[in-house]
Amino acid sequence: MILDEKHAMLQKLYRQFAETEFTKELLDDLDETGEFHREILEKMARYGFTGVKIPVEYGGSGGDYLAYALLIEEFARVSPVLSVYVNTSNSLGGGPLMLAGSEEQKQRFLPPVAKAEKIIVFALTEPGAGSDAGGTTTTAIQDGDDFILNGRKTFISGAPMADDCIVFAKTDTSQKGSRGISMFIMDMKSEGVSLGKPEKKMGIKGYPTCDVVMEDVRVPKDRLVGPLHKGFQYAMKTLDGGRLGMAAQGVGIAQGCLEEAVKYAKERRQFGRPIAQFQAIAFMLADMATEVEAARQLVYHAAELMDAHSDEATMACSIAKYYAAEAANRVAYKAVQIHGGYGFINEYKVERMYRDARIVPIYEGTSQVQQLVISGKLLKD
Repeated sequence: MILDEKHAMLQKLYRQFAETEFTKELLDDLDETGEFHREILEKMARYGFTGVKIPVEYGGSGGDYLAYALLIEEFARVSPVLSVYVNTSNSLGGGPLMLAGSEEQKQRFLPPVAKAEKIIVFALTEPGAGSDAGGTTTTAIQDGDDFILNGRKTFISGAPMADDCIVFAKTDTSQKGSRGISMFIMDMKSEGVSLGKPEKKMGIKGYPTCDVVMEDVRVPKDRLVGPLHKGFQYAMKTLDGGRLGMAAQGVGIAQGCLEEAVKYAKERRQFGRPIAQFQAIAFMLADMATEVEAARQLVYHAAELMDAHSDEATMACSIAKYYAAEAANRVAYKAVQIHGGYGFINEYKVERMYRDARIVPIYEGTSQVQQLVISGKLLKD
């Protein structure tokens, strides 16, 4: 794809911001402490990045899916964890409200999210319901003008600093599987809400993740998002866009690793010449470049289909997520290999990128779930 003038300018803006603002000191601090940096989020908001995909009437920039994919790619090229900072508001946090929220809910919740004044996170996964999201056991029982929520959500990215949380809960316990699930926006300061200890993660450090526990939490019925008992379908639609974002993250990681590998191969000398002159290294770089470009074109194509509201968009997003996630790991592996022993040292960027890449085939639908989606579409009668 050849980007039009508008998207090429956006890409340049995203890249300049990442290269200027994502300093080594900031990235080292994120990785060493694992703590959230609100200051950089607020700076992203001042440039409109936290509301790229949120409509203008709700405080956002009103960008399309291609603009969103470019944003995540360019940020992940420098810092995968900081790409998550802007992904949450534009995807899993704001996405369900953009899809199914009432006008009052959109006016109430989206503007502060677009401006990074508030953080909304997405709580679908449970200890016993990961890839099988239909196995949700969290319940929401109506009691007058409230719903009473009980249950436990796990691996909730951003939960420690969230103001609100999109929670999926069973409202009709007589229904099996994905039926009878509803979607709520829960105030994280509500009585009965508690958090688990932040997880010690392999990568994506600097965006804390923990469990969210609900014990008789009262949620007003005006915080029911979308139709009663129909929340699961909106979870899946939200994940279509989320998978596009994570596919773009995979492309960014792979591109960043490729650039580091090329630079190192030109500088590192062995046997009297740069290692880039050895065919074994040169061919590895060629393979890496091919994978990056293939993944990128899949992502941009999926973004175009999402913007066109195409029936093929769901499958395209799964294909892009599947390929880009796996490609990011293959490219990161080769980048570390080209660096040799230095690639194992955390002072080198590829060591961090290698760790960060490993989550991409796991979150927002594992590679195996993408295979199920893709094969299901192919074999559908």
